[in-house]
Order: sequence, then C-alpha cells, then structure tokens
Amino acid sequence: MSEFSRPLVLPGKRKPYIMAHRGNRVDCPENTLAAFRQAFADGADLLETDLHLSRDGVFMCIHDSTLERTTDGHGPVAEKTLAELKQLSAAYGRPQFAGERIPTLAETAALLPDDAALALELKTDRFLEAEICQRLASELEQLGIRQRVVVISFNLARVQAVQRAAPDIAAGFITLSRAWPVNNAQLLGPFWPLLFLNPFYTLIARRRGQIVCPLDPTPDSRLGWYQWLKVDALLTDNPRETIQRLRGPGGNEIKLEGD
Repeated sequence: MSEFSRPLVLPGKRKPYIMAHRGNRVDCPENTLAAFRQAFADGADLLETDLHLSRDGVFMCIHDSTLERTTDGHGPVAEKTLAELKQLSAAYGRPQFAGERIPTLAETAALLPDDAALALELKTDRFLEAEICQRLASELEQLGIRQRVVVISFNLARVQAVQRAAPDIAAGFITLSRAWPVNNAQLLGPFWPLLFLNPFYTLIARRRGQIVCPLDPTPDSRLGWYQWLKVDALLTDNPRETIQRLRGPGGNEIKLEGD
C-alpha cells in the first residue's frame, strides 16, 4: 500500500517507463527543444531536464550553472536575463543545431504530450527559497502539467522545500552513495552500482509505494539485469535505442539474454 498521496503512475504506459535524460542527447544537443521533440518521437514516457533561474527569475532548462559547456555564451546562467540567454546558441558544438536556444520551462511544457510526464532536476539552492518553490508550483499549475511533474535532486532539502510549498507535487531523490531507499520520496534514483550492493533495493521501495529509476544514462548493456530487478523506469541518453532494444521493432516486450 502506497504511503504517498499521489503515487507515480502513468496511465496506459507499461513499465519500465522510459525517461529521456535531457532529451535524446545522442541525436541532438542536450536540453534543447530539438532533443525533447526527438525523445518524444522516439517514444519516451518521461522527459528529464534541469532547472536554473535567469537573473530576472525565469525557469530555464539547462544543466550547468555556467554557459560555456553547452552554449556559445560565458558566465553564470543566474547573471543573465532571459533576453540575454535567448541570444545564445545551445548547439553544443553541432552546426546543424545552431538555431537552438536554451528552453524555458514554459516552452518545454508546451511540447509535453498528454500522456507523458516531466522530471525536473532542481540545480540550484534558489529552490530552498519558499517564494521560488511557490512560484514554480504556480507556473506548473498555469501550464496545466502540475499533476504530471516530479521534482528531483541530489539535494533532498530542495525537493522537500517544493513539497512544503506544494505537497501534491511528487518528489524524487537521486544519490551516488546511499544503498538504502530513503522514506520521503516517491521516485528514487540510485547510482546503478548501488543496486549490486543492495539487490533488495527495488523490493523495499515497491513495498513502500516508491518507484525506482537507476541513475544510468547508458543502460542498454544492463537491460536484462534491470528487468530481473523489476525496476520501474529506465533513464537513457538515447530513448530510441533503449526502447528498440527493450521492446523490439514491434513495440512488444522482449527477453534479453546475455546482458
């Protein structure tokens, strides 16, 4: 029996759910609308992206706190206004994507299919501020996706701050070191070797009504093991390849051997 008011379930979707890590970041630059569109075209069930805030308080989908790695800009994201950020290319060195820009949360939400969900990784301590958490919850409500969002972080305090502001928004905890599931998160993202250390992890989580999505953006060589563990979701950089390998060209579940 779930102890959570809103268990993470995607009606009409079968497990393991496929979570696109920053979109399809193999075929497209990460955290761009192109990557998000490709992920949904591939058949992803959830989109994982990252949230920072611009200087003027707009929620932006970018992983790093600085601009150098994925854009042609320089300096901290938090020191640029929305207008300044929108002048930058987010092509990540791929000339054919030169027109891609850092998406806002609103632009990302507009792409979300009706049967898909959104995982938002909170990348800054601004999400410890009650006003920012309340504003995030209000924007998700205005965008019509509040009930299809899970906020996630390596910092449990950030997601707890969001839940204090909006208890109906699902929370997820990602970890590189904890081999035992925490109690107060609906989604758990343990670094995948931790499941070797504790093979009962998914069983414990399932009894609590939690779902497990291993932190493993290149899961294809371990799909058979994940099926044996009965994980609930799979994170992947390349949803197309993972889905084809997991379900076959006809979309039916296949048994993987030798993984």
